[in-house]
Amino acid sequence: MDVETPGSQSSLHRANLERVVRAVRLAGSLTQAEIARTTGLSAATVSNIVRELKDTGTVQVTPTSSGGRRARSVSLSAEAGIVVGVDFGHSHLRVAVGNLAHQVLAEETEPIDVDASAAEGFDRAEALVGRLIEATGIGPGKVIGVGLGVPGPIDVATGVLGSTAILPGWGGINPREELSGRLGMPVHVDNDANLGALGELVWGAGRGVQDLAYIKVASGVGAGLVINGRIYRGPGGTAGEIGHITLDESGPVCRCGNRGCLETFTAARYVLELLRGSHGPELTVPGMVRLARDGDPGCRRVVADVGRHVGMGVANLCNVLNPSRVVLGGDLAEAGELVLAPIRESVARYAIPSAARQLAVVPGALGARAEVLGALALVLSEMGDSTLLEESAPATLAFT
Repeated sequence: MDVETPGSQSSLHRANLERVVRAVRLAGSLTQAEIARTTGLSAATVSNIVRELKDTGTVQVTPTSSGGRRARSVSLSAEAGIVVGVDFGHSHLRVAVGNLAHQVLAEETEPIDVDASAAEGFDRAEALVGRLIEATGIGPGKVIGVGLGVPGPIDVATGVLGSTAILPGWGGINPREELSGRLGMPVHVDNDANLGALGELVWGAGRGVQDLAYIKVASGVGAGLVINGRIYRGPGGTAGEIGHITLDESGPVCRCGNRGCLETFTAARYVLELLRGSHGPELTVPGMVRLARDGDPGCRRVVADVGRHVGMGVANLCNVLNPSRVVLGGDLAEAGELVLAPIRESVARYAIPSAARQLAVVPGALGARAEVLGALALVLSEMGDSTLLEESAPATLAFT
């Protein structure tokens, strides 16, 4: 068995192999020219590495075109393994199964009152994951990992869900340990805003962008922050909690204990109360958005007000982080320019002019699927490349 030493030819070759595999793993598929640009390797080196990885079954190569010219698209082998995404929302459970080539093989959504009971939620998730894996015809032994999204901050030190005010039935629960124990699989967990950002970064409106914020307005308000192409969580895992930026010190009391937080002017349970007298107690955010798009003046006014308030939070992000793009997700994004235009107006008013000029505010491209696709992307981003190379390498290639 050959032994690698730092700086040796075999060590350099191994590092180049891992650079190529990582670039393809994170992007889903790349042409050889794109791999060369992403990794900084020469075209000749990339060509040789792709040929080697194809021979060992690590990647698959298919004809494509780029800029009107024939090219070859490189992706990880569909046979190399599968990943699972689980997204808990307050009223739904969504599960998806995908392969390492970024292809979704199976996906399903169930209505569920997640707030009521963590045990019931995990029971349903366990059953749905098993059913979808079986539907793919691929054995559970090929599962590389599971990504799990929850609607609340995760304490980095303990792994426990950070705010029981968001999910009262989940107090003291460690979601990663709970689901991993049930499935017998490695589980990676993050909050829904971070996963929405990952989903849009890999598959949607954030592709090709290195610095962005994904804003989700639902029962709370959160932001997933991408800095230099990677999710930024902060040392305690609470980065992006823009819902608790203070807009009015004399405003309504927030669940966090402060007054006048952004969330108290934008979250569903606050804004829908403004319309219940005229539109009935059954009104939902999707219903409000539909009515606004159809011209209802009351719903249009509330959607615009929410947009202006969200824009104030976005302006704060611009002044501190200077992202190049903000992606609006969740049901509110379906309002289109009815909400996006007021967001831009507030950004222009409250952000530093140079930061505001560089910012694009766009709707998410993935809709309700952003978080579950982000859960798949979480596994793809956390898995190691060494394992893939070792599992697919023939005995004649000594990588150890």
